[in-house]
Amino acid sequence: MNCCNPVIATNAGGIPYIVSTNTTIGTETINIALGARRIQPIGYMSIMISDVIPADATTTLPVNLTLNDVTKALTLPNGTPVTAAELLNVGNILVFNDRTRGLLTLMSRTIA
Repeated sequence: MNCCNPVIATNAGGIPYIVSTNTTIGTETINIALGARRIQPIGYMSIMISDVIPADATTTLPVNLTLNDVTKALTLPNGTPVTAAELLNVGNILVFNDRTRGLLTLMSRTIA
């Protein structure tokens, strides 16, 4: 009997851990898709980027996250958009999700 979803788990601190389904590098944006997930409306989520953004990607491209078929810009704590330069070769990110205000804020990142 399998009791746990292998794609979604919770770390020791209780923060949802989500594995991205794919990363699309386009000509105007980079999109990290997270698929369909049930998450808290406000809180932190740790995302493991399955396809890291390669070092040769255009560093000025803004980064978006798509969750439950809704695409939103990923921003820094000061409100500026996250660009590929901040996520080159990054394998894990910690994001604060504020669904009531429509914000996804990058809080930290870990190089792959």
